[in-house]
Amino acid sequence: MNGRITPDSKYVIGKEITCYEVDGEQRLTPSAFMDIAQEMAYLAADAMHFGYDELQAEGKAWVLSRLQFRFVDVPKWRESVEVATWHKGPYGPFYLRDFAISSLEGERKINGTSSWVILDVASRRMCRTTEVVEMIPESTICPDAAIADPAPKVQMPRGVEPTMVGSHTVSYSDVDILGHTNNAKYVVWGMDCIDYAVTSGKTMKELSINFNHETKPGQTVDLYMYSEQATDGTAYYVEGKVEGSQAFCMKVVF
Repeated sequence: MNGRITPDSKYVIGKEITCYEVDGEQRLTPSAFMDIAQEMAYLAADAMHFGYDELQAEGKAWVLSRLQFRFVDVPKWRESVEVATWHKGPYGPFYLRDFAISSLEGERKINGTSSWVILDVASRRMCRTTEVVEMIPESTICPDAAIADPAPKVQMPRGVEPTMVGSHTVSYSDVDILGHTNNAKYVVWGMDCIDYAVTSGKTMKELSINFNHETKPGQTVDLYMYSEQATDGTAYYVEGKVEGSQAFCMKVVF
């Protein structure tokens, strides 16, 4: 993907939605959006010189911690869109990065926001923002907000008894360049926990997900689900656990 940096420090590309990025209704899938967002984050950071190679040289790596996105008008197969990403600088222990997908006429399709941490690869310890802030020029920050608030903390509602709906053993096709499960795969597993009549027949409004502990090849992730009526639709919670420890928690609203 060939991108450009705008005067307000956004990284922008044009792309066409492909057949392998859509579902049976020819709509962009949540996991495909995750794939696009992750690649855009890498490309933008590389273009601004605080990307994968620069951090690897220091024994560090970007790790996605939280993500929230809202579908305004789901892009369809063969649709040409513009994808933009920009970072908003440090926020507590996180660095914030937003995303937007728009039509070529400028109509917003998807809004997204994410929270990232920088990990010391050898120790697997999260670095404090004060340790690495000099690597990320303040001049590259864009204060615009695709979603006003940072991605929320997602938890299974208190007092409920979620149903175990299956398990997944982390395998070759799940693993990313850092040797652990690719974040988009958790969304795949989570969406597959929800009844197909819902995922195929209804339009998703919003998805929020937290990544709490990495999972690696050979580990088995037990998947639990709970659903409830929300003010804006039906909310589905999916939680993945490894030996009782939560790996991820996701909330989807239809």
